[in-house]
Amino acid sequence: MKLVVLGLSLSSSWGNGHATTYRALLSAFAARGHDILFLERDVPWYANSRDMPDPNFCKLAFYADLESLAQWRDEIAGADAVIVGSYVPDGVGVGELVQSWARNVTAFYDIDTPVTLSLLESGQHDYISPALMPGYDLYLSFTGGPTLRLIEERYGAPAARALYCAVDTDHYRPVATEKRWDLSYLGTYSADRQPTLERLLIEPARRMPDKCFVVAGPQYPADIDWPENVERIDHLPPADHPAFYCASRYTLNVTRADMIAAGWSPSVRLFEAAACGTPILTDIWPGLEEVFEPGREIAFAPGTDAVVAALGQDGAAMGHAARARVLAEHSGARRAELLEQLIEEAAQRRDAEQLLTIGKDAA
Repeated sequence: MKLVVLGLSLSSSWGNGHATTYRALLSAFAARGHDILFLERDVPWYANSRDMPDPNFCKLAFYADLESLAQWRDEIAGADAVIVGSYVPDGVGVGELVQSWARNVTAFYDIDTPVTLSLLESGQHDYISPALMPGYDLYLSFTGGPTLRLIEERYGAPAARALYCAVDTDHYRPVATEKRWDLSYLGTYSADRQPTLERLLIEPARRMPDKCFVVAGPQYPADIDWPENVERIDHLPPADHPAFYCASRYTLNVTRADMIAAGWSPSVRLFEAAACGTPILTDIWPGLEEVFEPGREIAFAPGTDAVVAALGQDGAAMGHAARARVLAEHSGARRAELLEQLIEEAAQRRDAEQLLTIGKDAA
């Protein structure tokens, strides 16, 4: 299969979770024998922080604007499938070109589904519009559950299917390292996540001055009052993620408000931490129990007291169980297998619809 992907970023993981998801998914997809071209908009904030400028599993090329995308028209037209990702700059324009040029399956991969739907409700069409959605043969969604039916019924998408984030289990795995922190958190600053981070990490740090905490990720405001026992790491490249998780007795998962409301929206950080065998404390949202078993593979942390209590316990067995679940169900290899299946099904639907159209015209 020849696949073209136009995504937010493959080359840089700075300030986004898309890159690691694409890397896990597409490296596994390539391992199944497929050829991949990834087209990335050349923007300075990623150009200055590229930690994978030359991937060994696909061809990576950059384009400057919509006009320069035309040089890849033949590749888009001849591909067996073309995927446009969420948050791609000028994504509506990119989608219009793809739907105009592509001769086979077209798909939209929404790694931000609840945020996307919230933007659409408010009339913002930065990277997808209601007019474009019916034109994609396949709507691949970061979010599963009832949201899939909503996408089909409200916006006319022919086939909305869950494709959760993936983890490269060859890279994210247990490594021998000293435990440096009792509780860690890895994530870019988000205003709607910050109150939860305050409740589930910063306040426990204040209550437990003898414990060590760390928050890794960019864009945190300078005026945050970090306790002295909370270490800050501004940016942690993916190469350092496994050692970071394995140096943590527990790690924290914090979910954005839109994703809590939608449910069924597991972050890639969940799968990455679990693949490293690190026990996870998480906020609570619908559908989580379908991804990890609460109490055995993951621990709910509804508030500060629950975090304080958990940090007094050994979570090693929970970490081992979560890793086993990831290897069985949430690896890049599993997601690549599913993506291949979904593309083939979409191609069969296209063929059936074309035959039906030809039959009606003939009649």
